[in-house]
Amino acid sequence: MLWETIRLAIQAIFRNALRSFLTVLGIVIGVGAVIAMVTVGQGSTEQVTADVEKLGSNLLMILPGEDAMEGGPAGTATPMFDLRINDLLQEQLALIDVSAPMSMSRGRVVFGNENRRTDIVGTDNRYFTAAGWEIARGRLFDTAELKSGKPVCVIGETVRKDLFGTADPLGEVIRIRKLSCEVIGLLKSKGASTFGNDQDDFVIMPLRTFQRRVSGNTDVNLMFAAVRDGVPTERAVREVEVVLRDLRRIGRGEDDDFTVMDMKQIASMLSGITGVLTGLLSAVAAVSLLVGGIGIMNIMLVSVTERTREIGIRLAIGAQARQVLMQFLVEAIILSLFGGLIGIAAGLSLGYLGASLLAIPFRPDAGVVLIAFAFSAAVGVIFGYFPARRAARMNPIDALRHE
Repeated sequence: MLWETIRLAIQAIFRNALRSFLTVLGIVIGVGAVIAMVTVGQGSTEQVTADVEKLGSNLLMILPGEDAMEGGPAGTATPMFDLRINDLLQEQLALIDVSAPMSMSRGRVVFGNENRRTDIVGTDNRYFTAAGWEIARGRLFDTAELKSGKPVCVIGETVRKDLFGTADPLGEVIRIRKLSCEVIGLLKSKGASTFGNDQDDFVIMPLRTFQRRVSGNTDVNLMFAAVRDGVPTERAVREVEVVLRDLRRIGRGEDDDFTVMDMKQIASMLSGITGVLTGLLSAVAAVSLLVGGIGIMNIMLVSVTERTREIGIRLAIGAQARQVLMQFLVEAIILSLFGGLIGIAAGLSLGYLGASLLAIPFRPDAGVVLIAFAFSAAVGVIFGYFPARRAARMNPIDALRHE
């Protein structure tokens, strides 16, 4: 009996194939949009976490200024850090494996007829260790270069590509603002981050060279502190804060004039933001399922009106009201499931396309796919029940008289 009901429902659906497809379009859009949004959102979250882990999950970023994560503008307070603060921090805390000073500015870099604006970074070899950078060719700075402030530099892959093309940059001299600087090393490429910024677009020179020839001061804008393996970063943050308060002579009850940011905390915050955005976008997309359900109910009511005489004949020759109810209910459910299946295919395809365009991992969630499919079935049951009940409650005599 059930199979016969399903067969009749499928026949009725394909009798008006175009109308049936337009009816389920809302379900297709809703299911597809939800799956696509969740897939892209999860891929973005995973990429954010991976980008942060490239810098090191045991890495602390220490900036002068109020806590930007609590509303203050990090990096704006005075006094700034200096090299002495960085070295004392590493000396006084055994849990810090390495602490790297860093200053940065923007400037134009020129070689021959080629030039580009890029980040100019002043630091020492500890930065490469802390931030996980590897040399592709050439070498890092030697002790004499670091102490004397010799004009030498290590460049990122983007700078190499734009200035030198296919030529070998090692040993060449580039101009950074008014400073002539010899290229001694090329870093391995890290590519673009999740937020689109190019991680290979910079020139690194010894900190003393940067301070004397570029910035004209002894300020350190940022410190990267790598925590030793096995030490919880939360503990490291607390101890760094204690030492820095002492070094910067911050009294009891006074606010910190620096920020210590844990990369795990940053990853968690960014993942939370992408999760909230994904949820909001998915909720908006899910409204299409409601619209699709209303469309199904509307078309089923039209179908009941069109087939009033057919319903009267079935009731007159002995069909029970529950059988008529089941026939129209099954039609609505099949329409919804058909829309759900197309929506799943469309959603996974859009998710894959979005992941490819954004260069993020393609991570479909089987649970979300099943929930979306089940929800589409529920839409068929809920919105198909009322037209089906109307058909089942028809008076056979009135139905046979219908023209």
